[in-house]
Amino acid sequence: MTRPSELIRVIVGDDHPMYRAGVVRALKDSGVITVLAEVTDGRAALAAIREHEPAVAVIDYRMPDLDGLEVVHAVIRDELPTSVVILSAFDDDAVVYKALAAGAAGYLTKEADVDEIVAAVVRWAKGQRYISPQLAAGLANEVHQRSRGDTPLLTPRERETVQMIAEGLSVPQMAKRLHLSPTTVRTHVQNLYEKLGVSDRGAAVAEAMRRRLVD
Repeated sequence: MTRPSELIRVIVGDDHPMYRAGVVRALKDSGVITVLAEVTDGRAALAAIREHEPAVAVIDYRMPDLDGLEVVHAVIRDELPTSVVILSAFDDDAVVYKALAAGAAGYLTKEADVDEIVAAVVRWAKGQRYISPQLAAGLANEVHQRSRGDTPLLTPRERETVQMIAEGLSVPQMAKRLHLSPTTVRTHVQNLYEKLGVSDRGAAVAEAMRRRLVD
């Protein structure tokens, strides 16, 4: 039987109550992990990391106040003894690359089952890195493109997004057409801005047209 002092100390940050509750339950039921805190935003996650100094912090990529990457940056900057890992609905290669490059110890999609999440937490607690196997090929391609100085290709969803920007649609209008939340659409917009090296809608359309990414 694992003694309390031997359990892996973890905090969980996710603003979706049902998903967060499921992850927390799975970690607790593993018998090798104790969840010290569960929080709903990035600022609270960072405060919990500072207070509890867990071995692992499992953080959603998109959260209110501070997002997952901002939490990673703060932990690295302050040299806190916690491995911050991203557990997200987003599986875009550029997002995964950016998270790992920022110092995240790993990346899992929310399609991961409970056994994979538990096994990954155990590895992260040992100081090892781990990402979902289904992300590995895309990540390798992203690394290869960046090493050659290539601009990462837009995903089909990002192509749809920039096409709708060119049509003059607002974020709520795009969200309605794509049957996605406005937050998810904003993430796609931000990702394509980064890939195109621009900072606003007009520049995004101009650059996309120059590269013949839109009609």
